[in-house]
Amino acid sequence: MTTPVTALKHGGTGGSTAVAARARQVVKAYGSGETRVVALDHVDVDIARGRFTAIMGPSGSGKSTLMHCLAGLDTVTSGQIFLDETEITGLGDRKLTRLRRDRIGFIFQAFNLLPTLSALENITLPMDIAGRKPDRAWLDRVVDTVGLAGRLKHRPTELSGGQQQRVAVARALAARPEIIFGDEPTGNLDSRAGAEVLGFLRQSVDELGQTIVMVTHDPVAASYADRVLYLADGRIVDEMERPTADAVLDRMKDFDARGRTS
Repeated sequence: MTTPVTALKHGGTGGSTAVAARARQVVKAYGSGETRVVALDHVDVDIARGRFTAIMGPSGSGKSTLMHCLAGLDTVTSGQIFLDETEITGLGDRKLTRLRRDRIGFIFQAFNLLPTLSALENITLPMDIAGRKPDRAWLDRVVDTVGLAGRLKHRPTELSGGQQQRVAVARALAARPEIIFGDEPTGNLDSRAGAEVLGFLRQSVDELGQTIVMVTHDPVAASYADRVLYLADGRIVDEMERPTADAVLDRMKDFDARGRTS
């Protein structure tokens, strides 16, 4: 199963060294005193522009917290988060809302589509709310990339789970954000629909130059990425370039074994 994945990925993104987002000495803690829990422990990380990064780790490792902090969905206790050259830590609510709306895309596990709107209306909704007209040529390219050209007038209830997630992917891409974050974007899909969505994400990086950060627990999903970051106990403890599903699974088994013997 890993052979077609490897053939599909890594189609020309390796030369990009620009940084789309970065974290510097980021700490995220909950509670205080004896009940204090550290979710992120002085994390430093760079997210390369035009590449697909997967974040993995056991439950409670901090992977979703890291993504939420990078995306401006959660605040940090200390440290700095940058989107390109803009420091987002410390931004007021209004500026942060505008930044997320204009420069960041999100793909949620639960799709978050409005049932009363068509697929096309769901795709353009963030731009409609912002009072921006979509770039028609770009929108057509995105729709073609995710294979939705014949389904734009359908409402979510008339679409399969895979098609609904493709709408969510198209919605994230259509506004041309600087970076897209996906929180287990294939977690609610069967293996076939999940492979379709992951293939479209890979294609958006290779053909559209998109930057994607995805939290996942699935080695097959991670194998679509250019790079995998591994978190444990709130720290980045390892990374892997050009991953395969088998290599990711072996690395995760190794972490599990260390956890049982520690």
